[in-house]
Amino acid sequence: MAIHGAWILITLMSIWCVESKYMVYNTTSKIVPGKLNVHLVAHSHDDVGWLKTVDQYYVGSNNSIQGACVQNVLDSIVPALLADKNRKNGGMCMHDEAAPHYIDMIDQTTLGHRFIKQEFNITPRIGWQIDPFGHSAVQAYLLSAEVGFDSLFFGRIDYQDRGKRKDEKSLEVVWRGSKSLGSSAQIFAGAFPKNYEPPSNFYYEVNDDSPIVQDNMELFDYNVPERVNEFVAAALSQANITRTNHVMWTMGTDFKYQYAHTWFRQMDKFIHYVNQDGRVNALYSAPSIYTDAKYATNEAWPLKTDDYFPYADYINAYWTGYFTSRPALKGYVRRMSGYYLAARQLEFFKGKSKAGPNTDYLADALALAQHHDAVSGTSKQHVANDYAKRLSIGYEKAAKVVETSLASITRPSSKTESGSPCLLLNISYCPASEVDLSNGKNLVVVVYNSLGWKREEVIRIPVIDENVIVKDHGGNEIKSQLLPLQKASLDIRDYYSMAYLGKSPSVTPKYWLAFSASAPPLGLNTYFISSGQRKETTIATSSKYHVAYGSKGKQKDVIEVGPGNLKLVYYANQPKLIGYVSSKKMIKESVRQSYSFYAGSTDKKQASGAYIFRPNGTYSTKPDDQASFTILRGPILDEVHQRINSWIYQITRVYKEKEYAEFEFTVGPIPINDGIGKEVVTQISTPMKTNKTFYTDSSGRDFLERIRDYRKDWTLDVNQPVAGNYYPINLGMYMKDDNKELSVLVDRSVGGASIKDGQLELMLHRRLLRDDGRGVAEALNETVCVLNECSGLTIVGKYYLRIDPLGEGAKWRRSFGQEIYSPFLVAFTEQGGDGWTNSHVSSFSGMDPSYVLPDNVAMITLEELDNGKVLLRLAHLYEVGEDKDLSVMAWVQLKKVFVHKKINKVTEMSLSANQGRAEMERKRLVWKVEGSSEEAPKVVRGGPVDPAKLVVELAPMEIRTFSKEVTGAKLTVLIAIEKRLEVDTGVIIGDLPYVEEARGGCEKIGFLAHLVGDEDGLGWRIGMVKGEVWVGLDLSIGVIELDNLEVVSVLLEKTVDGDTILLVAEDTPVHGVDVPRGLISVYLRSFLLLIGTLWVGIAASGHFQLPLSLFGVVTGNNEKNGLL
Repeated sequence: MAIHGAWILITLMSIWCVESKYMVYNTTSKIVPGKLNVHLVAHSHDDVGWLKTVDQYYVGSNNSIQGACVQNVLDSIVPALLADKNRKNGGMCMHDEAAPHYIDMIDQTTLGHRFIKQEFNITPRIGWQIDPFGHSAVQAYLLSAEVGFDSLFFGRIDYQDRGKRKDEKSLEVVWRGSKSLGSSAQIFAGAFPKNYEPPSNFYYEVNDDSPIVQDNMELFDYNVPERVNEFVAAALSQANITRTNHVMWTMGTDFKYQYAHTWFRQMDKFIHYVNQDGRVNALYSAPSIYTDAKYATNEAWPLKTDDYFPYADYINAYWTGYFTSRPALKGYVRRMSGYYLAARQLEFFKGKSKAGPNTDYLADALALAQHHDAVSGTSKQHVANDYAKRLSIGYEKAAKVVETSLASITRPSSKTESGSPCLLLNISYCPASEVDLSNGKNLVVVVYNSLGWKREEVIRIPVIDENVIVKDHGGNEIKSQLLPLQKASLDIRDYYSMAYLGKSPSVTPKYWLAFSASAPPLGLNTYFISSGQRKETTIATSSKYHVAYGSKGKQKDVIEVGPGNLKLVYYANQPKLIGYVSSKKMIKESVRQSYSFYAGSTDKKQASGAYIFRPNGTYSTKPDDQASFTILRGPILDEVHQRINSWIYQITRVYKEKEYAEFEFTVGPIPINDGIGKEVVTQISTPMKTNKTFYTDSSGRDFLERIRDYRKDWTLDVNQPVAGNYYPINLGMYMKDDNKELSVLVDRSVGGASIKDGQLELMLHRRLLRDDGRGVAEALNETVCVLNECSGLTIVGKYYLRIDPLGEGAKWRRSFGQEIYSPFLVAFTEQGGDGWTNSHVSSFSGMDPSYVLPDNVAMITLEELDNGKVLLRLAHLYEVGEDKDLSVMAWVQLKKVFVHKKINKVTEMSLSANQGRAEMERKRLVWKVEGSSEEAPKVVRGGPVDPAKLVVELAPMEIRTFSKEVTGAKLTVLIAIEKRLEVDTGVIIGDLPYVEEARGGCEKIGFLAHLVGDEDGLGWRIGMVKGEVWVGLDLSIGVIELDNLEVVSVLLEKTVDGDTILLVAEDTPVHGVDVPRGLISVYLRSFLLLIGTLWVGIAASGHFQLPLSLFGVVTGNNEKNGLL
């Protein structure tokens, strides 16, 4: 049996050898001018999670759901490619374009491009966004043109749009997605004739039913002529809807090429026999080859502006439901994004640790979450759980970075961690703040600001006792307010802490403590909460009102809410918002806010589901016996608590110092016992005449005009008047009339529309009972279980409302939009007595204390890379013409941004930082546009960065990316011992009043001393450095009189452990400087290497003396010279 088996094997091998000897396929075809060229682009689209988790897809487990294994794809493709150098293949997945914020898209793309550069030394040229469900303008100009792509290809556009473009041969266009950057950021873009799959009858995975090319004439079913004819017919058909003599066939789809030889064998045959036939030319190709071929034709292309939203693949099938699907995951992603931005900054200040902890895991988890089946909300439930789990792990690792970084800033002499965050404040749960302070301890609250300008906002934390006061880092008591925690908040707290933590809270807080906190740019301030007697007026007063929905009583009885310039007006006997009054803005507008829901269609032809929004009627929410209306008033903010019904609760906040209203909604569990899935929306209604027009953001960046029931590129056949007018919202939306504009900003990606004039609508939550037939095979019915009892998911979120005079709303949308994305990072710890203030730095700025970024610029990336370089991104926040004051050129002074670092070299990079900007521009293809002149209008951009001045210019909507080489601060040691300082001391005295600066750094403690003066004397400021990070004590040291150096008295107002001091004196010892003994070794041994005669004595009293016998000025770089 064994011998017989071996014989069979040898026989089969002989047959294969004979076939390979006589059936050699010619695959060397190149582009043939004058002939239709069919570019066969082999690809495998491998989702990083959808029906299975990313790990399950990679290893091929859980195949009862889907038989997909990326390892098989890789193991199969590599030998298939090596077998023939003409073969090509690409496998890729991509981020979504509706739900991600543009900063997240940049971070995700940068991570991927960095990996490709490091592993393969390749710089991608092509954007391959084949599967997202619609396409944003930001993807075109920012994530394509600005990363150096020459073209962008995608598969999904509206079926009506696709039909028209086929007729006009305009599937391929030049896309100018930014009106501000215009032609300088345009991209050649192509939509496929039908998704991203091969033409019908050309699928060749194992068990696919497309006919193979049977070319052995000795066997039955020989079909070469038939298959060649079919190939040519399909090619000519596509040529009829495509310009030039080049068409692309996307040969592959989801998770194909697990058996790559089954594809390549057939493509080898097609190339061989089609080219023998000669009517068309077939070749192995790639998107870059196809792009170059298109460019070489010198064709002029149609111009595309705006975006490709919303997307419908068939009648009644608008993919606009996923704009809101899985709102909890969307909110979690957004919160982690802001945390990641801040954590990277703190990691930079401390210095990145290769051994860990670091922010890398959170970077990976967030990149994964941008996937078009992740943050989009279109995966199976167990996969969505996997995304959330990865974010949680990443957060825990990044939190360690934050804690150690804050410790290094606030207490450089200690390696202990400093502060715990509260991630569950959205459910009123913060164990770190729910502590008993009656024992004399302080709750230390460290507030870090990741924005480039100073900011002030109200912080709210739960506390267990009303007898608490708040002090700033100077020991001054500041105004605070207590708001009683309502039952609705406590119920969510108890339920979800049990659901996600597996335990109930050990204590129950009674109040929210609210106080106004401020922090410098890229800096922190510290606040202290301690036990103390409060003034009675700081506890919010509570007023409950009788709920009388539908009452025809005294409608004119109204209530005004708001302690400052902004007032919201409500009916007293019907808890309905009816008005908005701003005395500062001189605005008085009728405004109504309401809730309703759309019944999700269960139509078998097309149901509403994770992807599709198909409403089947609109229903107003009706109050029930749980409806309530309560107002809490105080000196900092007023709150309106409304129990709309048993499953909708709302808190509206109006702050004394703010000009907007904050709406916190709690929606869920959405009831489905009536057999109806529900899609919950809120509407803001006004009498404004908006003429069907409103504006929504593109991925949180540009704002695009939307007109109800209208498409700019084709005449819309309206079949879904609600779903077809929904758009993705990441930052916000607004509407305007002749006098004013009303803006709404959001805390996560949602769907939004203006279904009626004067009205804006947001979809907040969805719970549905049918699958929509787009592959996920699961109803969007999220539940939470406690002790094996499950209920629908409850969502807590926020949106913000403001009305401005016409033309003035952009300032708030842009500045506050950045604050929403990057909230304060707040950490808590306990400390006995005044121990913290005596041993820690309580205030810090990562920039020059006198400097802030311009109002129209945000720092969206500050990151230390693994190679020690620093990645910096600066973004202009305004579009051309958006604001009369801020849509202008802006300048950023890098020397003041990096005041604690020496900038050795600055290189401008592409947006994804994988190539120099100059190199990218040099290689850029310039495409012709149909109907335009040879020269496009000149676009103003920021100029080159002068290496001496180090000032960055930014034009409207410009984002500039830099790779920087920095070292520790310059070390300048000033030593003066001559009685008359004017002798040979020009560097010190010559250019008063500012003289010189002394800086240094070492692994543990360093020093920073400023020598300043005028004709009357010299003064000193002393601080310390942790590593290479200036932590800024800003101490006042006193004055040395120039005319009386025989008696020098230098007085410290305040010192902390590890202060390092450098003094100017004559050869008489200097006495009277008090510093903790034992901590005053001060690394002056470093100076011994320079001076030789410097003697340091530490007196038993804790004083030290510096008898100096040398005069000189020594400068240098501390890293280069190894001084500290």
